Amino acid sequence: MTPVSARRCSKTACGQRAVATLTYVYADSLVVLGPLATVAEPGSYDLCQQHSQGMSVPKGWEVIRLPESDVTPEPDHDDLLALAEAVRAVGFADPDAVIEQTPEVVEVRRRGHLRVLRDPEL
Repeated sequence: MTPVSARRCSKTACGQRAVATLTYVYADSLVVLGPLATVAEPGSYDLCQQHSQGMSVPKGWEVIRLPESDVTPEPDHDDLLALAEAVRAVGFADPDAVIEQTPEVVEVRRRGHLRVLRDPEL
C-alpha cells in the first residue's frame, strides 16, 4: 500500500503531490472530487492542487466537490501493528532453519507472453 503522502497526481507528466481524489459514476453522469482517499482505489484518480482546481467534466455531467481536508490521514493503528509484527517475526527467525518448499509450478512451453504451466499435483 502506497502511503497517502507519497501518492502523485494521476495526470500524465505531472509529478506533483496528490491532494484530492476524483471518482465518477458513469451511469449517473456524476463526478465526485474530494480529499485524498486513504487508499488508492481502481477507477479513481489522485490529483494535485492545480489539476483538482482546473478539472472540467463532459457537458451534462454533475460535479460534487467535497470540502478539502488539511489533515493528512495517519496510517491505521492495526496496519502499523501488523507491519511491526511481520518485521519482528523475520528478525527473530533462525537464519539456518530449513524452509519447507512447496512444489513449484513448472513452465512447459512459452509463446510470446503466454505460458503453458504444468500442475505440480498431476
